[in-house]
Amino acid sequence: MASPQQKAFCVLEFAKTNSVVTVQRFEGNTVTGQTYLDMLQNWLFTSLQADSHDFIFQQDGAPPHWHLMVRAFLTEKVPQRWIGRKGAKDLTLCAWPARSPDLTVCDFFLWGYVKDHVYVPPLPTNLDDLKHRITTAINSVHRDMLIRAWEEFSYRIDVARAAGGGHIEHL
Repeated sequence: MASPQQKAFCVLEFAKTNSVVTVQRFEGNTVTGQTYLDMLQNWLFTSLQADSHDFIFQQDGAPPHWHLMVRAFLTEKVPQRWIGRKGAKDLTLCAWPARSPDLTVCDFFLWGYVKDHVYVPPLPTNLDDLKHRITTAINSVHRDMLIRAWEEFSYRIDVARAAGGGHIEHL
């Protein structure tokens, strides 16, 4: 099993191509605000902008995401096109509610899908096997699955509104 430091970051890009993106790992490093910012600057936004300028970036409120340098970068790079925990000067599309896994595609769809494909017998016996299975599972996500996940996301937003912003997983 991967240690907490062996993080996999998956980004869903639902733009005109309706495509999934990729996995970025921070092997052996604790993810800090600086390492997360480096990944955004040197890898993610370079990759995304090569594909499309028509995307919205979403992140949760994890401490590296909330770092002032990260929020300043996002406000400068993609003003009004990012969703996340928000400070007073941040130019987000909207603030993202804390602890909202029922509204996050990675939480309500992708992680379960990957887990179902990774942890099948025979189980991975080493880190390389685990990485290979994760990458294979993510690469098997196809356009129709993303469209259904996006439709589910839209539905969940409507249900959350009807529930007054409360958690909706139990509904």
